[in-house]
Amino acid sequence: MDNNSQGAGGAKGGLGGLFGGGAPEYSNTELAGVPLTGMSPLSPYLNVDPRYLIQDTDEFILPTGANKTRGRFELAFFTIGGSCMTGAALGAVNGLRMGLKETQDMAWSKPRNVQIINMVTRQGASWANSLGSVALLYSVFGVAIEKARGAEDDVNTVAAGTLTGMLFKSGSGLKGVARGGLAGLALSGAYALYNNWDHITGSSSSSSRLY
Repeated sequence: MDNNSQGAGGAKGGLGGLFGGGAPEYSNTELAGVPLTGMSPLSPYLNVDPRYLIQDTDEFILPTGANKTRGRFELAFFTIGGSCMTGAALGAVNGLRMGLKETQDMAWSKPRNVQIINMVTRQGASWANSLGSVALLYSVFGVAIEKARGAEDDVNTVAAGTLTGMLFKSGSGLKGVARGGLAGLALSGAYALYNNWDHITGSSSSSSRLY
């Protein structure tokens, strides 16, 4: 029995050496010492060094001088598009509410359905136009202030929000401009505070430990 197995192994080794396709044989003891973390020099199952499969660095090579995060100009497209879609969705919900309220005395019929659909589309387009205009003004002001100052920080966010509110309400007179500016200042300030909340709480906790 042993002679037959040894003979078969020798035959396979000879054929493998003859045609150049013989795979090395590993014993159970050798295979038991191979870790599964990919840190072994060579895997007995794959003719690939597992160390090349470990990604410790970034997978993308950025151009010289490029930032790892997207700037305001790149985010402007997402901001404007997202605001339009959000406004359309909120306007559609508001139009449905208004349509159902205005036609509550009517029976379910084709005229009532048409009136509700008209209200939904009208309100959706109006809200999408309003939020899209606000997002467009905010993005334009943000990019312009960033280029003018040569820096990207929360000052640009607050300034862009304040100017957006003032310009959006510029048709309502001085009081409207003041109210729009205050609203933009409050919203942009809250957004900046939200983005820096972890930094603020971390710095306050570290300073309390010092004292």
